[in-house]
Amino acid sequence: MASQVPASTDDKVQIQELVARYAWSFDTGDVEGFVGCFAKDATLCEDVFDEVDQWEGLDQIRSMAEHFFAHPGFPGRQHHASQLLIEGSTERCRVRAFCFDIEPRPDQPCLLVFTGYYDDVAVKVDGQWLFQERVIRHWSGPVLANFPGQDGVKVPRKRPPG
Repeated sequence: MASQVPASTDDKVQIQELVARYAWSFDTGDVEGFVGCFAKDATLCEDVFDEVDQWEGLDQIRSMAEHFFAHPGFPGRQHHASQLLIEGSTERCRVRAFCFDIEPRPDQPCLLVFTGYYDDVAVKVDGQWLFQERVIRHWSGPVLANFPGQDGVKVPRKRPPG
């Protein structure tokens, strides 16, 4: 049975370090470091484009990383995550964070190529926090449902007061 004790400050710091280790290993081409961020039966899901990409288990996650690392346009990219919300127990937490991806370009300003968010489940395995589920989503759709005109909600035609 999972612990009902709320995650401690130490747990939250370790989860923040997991998020940083993921980005650092992904952006430096460290396959083993990247795979080491995930539990054995983890799922990595990219729900960004029309089709959802999903990798299950460490072998598929490793193959995904190797594919990206071999792509000539990938080296030099930086993935950033911030404003982490960590909620849960000392054994399992939901982790949400804003994320964006920049791509350097020779003799030009960097290009912002992605804005979105992570919606993850982190679990403690043998005292170490790992991703059980990592979901990468575009900053659109249901996350913006509270705004008029988003996700099928019609935009009001009236001007705001004032």
